[in-house]
Amino acid sequence: MVKPEIKKKRFIAVAGNMGAGKTELVGFLCKWYGLKPFFEPNDGNPYLEDFYRDMKSFAFKSQIYFLTHKFRLHRELENEPGTVVQDRTIYEDAEIFARNLHRQGAIDDRDWQTYHELYTVASRALAPPDLMIYLRAPVKTLRKRIIGRGRAMEQDIPTPYLKRLNQLYEDWFSRYDLSPVITLASDKLDYITDLVDRLEILGQIEKYL
Repeated sequence: MVKPEIKKKRFIAVAGNMGAGKTELVGFLCKWYGLKPFFEPNDGNPYLEDFYRDMKSFAFKSQIYFLTHKFRLHRELENEPGTVVQDRTIYEDAEIFARNLHRQGAIDDRDWQTYHELYTVASRALAPPDLMIYLRAPVKTLRKRIIGRGRAMEQDIPTPYLKRLNQLYEDWFSRYDLSPVITLASDKLDYITDLVDRLEILGQIEKYL
């Protein structure tokens, strides 16, 4: 199978819940097309471990960290000369994770207003993706993958939390209009070993590249 060359600069974003398969897809696309990946800055967040231990005390601080660093990352990828792929966007930080924490009461109304105003200003200053790929998977699949990858701080994430995130993703994509969207059922596709699935996914993506 001939790998096509992407001649124009493109920004591809991969979105989805924890365990949906974003990192795997980003790695596959970068290897297949020779692209540069931009990954979520989880490892550098000094609040993350505390957040999983005590969400109410560290939710706002953790989300501000993610928003700041995701904004910086987005600006960096805008300046790249070639096509790039991003694992989770700045939009998800606000529309899914921060919004969920506000609804749960972990971020109070005053902090949420401050956060959302900052997000609105930041997002309007950024160029949107040329293509958004949404990976959809049931909670049962997400739980299995999260347990399988063995990150200690994720092991105690409650199932209702993942369910709420899944619903927020569905709500967000029902009104997302910044770019074309490809929705993939990541629990039913095996593009790594199954040639038919691989051709199907690449065929959809290449319509926009």
